[in-house]
Amino acid sequence: MHDIKAIRENPSAFIAGLKRRPAFAETAEGIAADLIDRDKDLRDLLTALQQKQARRNEASKQIGAAKAKKDEAGAQALMAEVAGLKDDIQKGEERERELKKALDDALAVLPNLPAEDVPDGEDETKNVLIAARYWKNKSPVPADTLNERKEHFDLGESLGMMDFERAAKVSGARFVFLKSGLAKLERAIGNFMLDLHTETFGYTEVQPPLMVRDDAAFGTGQLPKFKEDLFSTSLRNLTPQFDVVDGTFYSIMGKYSKLWPVPSNDSTADALAFVENYKHLSEFEKDDFTARFNELLNREFWLIPTAEVPLTNYVREEILDEAQLPLRMTAWTPCFRAEAGAAGKDTRGMIRMHQFSKVELVSITTPEQSQAEHERMTDCAQEVLKRLGLHHRVVTLCTGDMGFSAQKTYDIEVWLPGQNRFREISSCSNCGDFQARRMNARYRPKDSKTTRFVHTLNGSGLAVGRTLVAILENYQEPDGSIRVPDALRPYMGGMERIAK
Repeated sequence: MHDIKAIRENPSAFIAGLKRRPAFAETAEGIAADLIDRDKDLRDLLTALQQKQARRNEASKQIGAAKAKKDEAGAQALMAEVAGLKDDIQKGEERERELKKALDDALAVLPNLPAEDVPDGEDETKNVLIAARYWKNKSPVPADTLNERKEHFDLGESLGMMDFERAAKVSGARFVFLKSGLAKLERAIGNFMLDLHTETFGYTEVQPPLMVRDDAAFGTGQLPKFKEDLFSTSLRNLTPQFDVVDGTFYSIMGKYSKLWPVPSNDSTADALAFVENYKHLSEFEKDDFTARFNELLNREFWLIPTAEVPLTNYVREEILDEAQLPLRMTAWTPCFRAEAGAAGKDTRGMIRMHQFSKVELVSITTPEQSQAEHERMTDCAQEVLKRLGLHHRVVTLCTGDMGFSAQKTYDIEVWLPGQNRFREISSCSNCGDFQARRMNARYRPKDSKTTRFVHTLNGSGLAVGRTLVAILENYQEPDGSIRVPDALRPYMGGMERIAK
């Protein structure tokens, strides 16, 4: 989320930054002008409301003085003026809410501005290789089989441990059953990553919620722009038999707790007590209760596309002490993505799934710490691949390939010999204060009475499924078996090879 005050005070800087996003190159100036106009309308209205409120307060005092002087006509005129001002103020406040929402909605769909050192470019072809981060290991694939390397899905299916066909019958395309050695391998990969990040790099392991509310998805930038890429559910879907006498509701709706007595062991008696208490509500209360009840039932929850969402929102609407920062968290979770724009892409195999698992890294820092933290986070993600002996490279994403919330992103790409190409296995992004503004997450600097927005960073450390893919393709043997990397053998009970 952008700071409208900063846009108002320095529109040229905002326009220059937004123009670097290729999708906004032609529209940046018009967008800035529209935002400034909306902001002016809102500020003008607020000024008018303040003046009317001041006049109402003054007139209210004058009513008493007029009555003391027995000036009934004057008092009546003042009372009429106060009533008119009250009506004007109420209408003005409604208009204020409308204008503020319109301004916030206009800001909410605009991406973060690129950092100065991010390369300009339309698409991934303009990403820049970071030579200092290039890491090549001697290929674990036997030299005499280099021209016969299979892709991961052929290997997995030949082993009888990767089943897309049965998964499609159960859930549809882009799902998989992993079995036996490959199921164990995926579990080993996740545990290895968590242990490395917590024990070596000092991240705190977290088991976060897998469903989040609208404001959390908005906070990290998934909503409103990427709604079509998310899976959602609601209380109505979760509990199809949810009824007006379900006590779960009243634990949430504290305003109407009087409807539901202290729960007893007799659910029938509790239900009858609710019905009796409901009768005594006013018509207004009944209508209000029904509206709140239906709102709760229809409230959407979003399945997380990445643990970045709950981990980053861990500090939403909070003011941290500077001494608490940097705050580093990691989580291994399933992730869910609709892949709405992926029609025809990676239709075979585990590269692009609706459900996959990932170890996520999230850091909350001060503005002064975030650049160094970005380099550190990328180091942590790379270390996973180094310990697994997997050839990889790191690129800086250009302005046209960078994500919505990021101001700078490093992609780590692992070599897949079966595909004969590098594929992304991690994105590490510095989002600056963009997400913090959407979450209202701040910190108080030492010896300061004012607060500042934190900076947020996130990265994959790594995508577990894609790491499994890389191991299959890089550690395959001529007979179709898979050698287990040394770093994973303690997590596999000493197993050295996965064979049919």
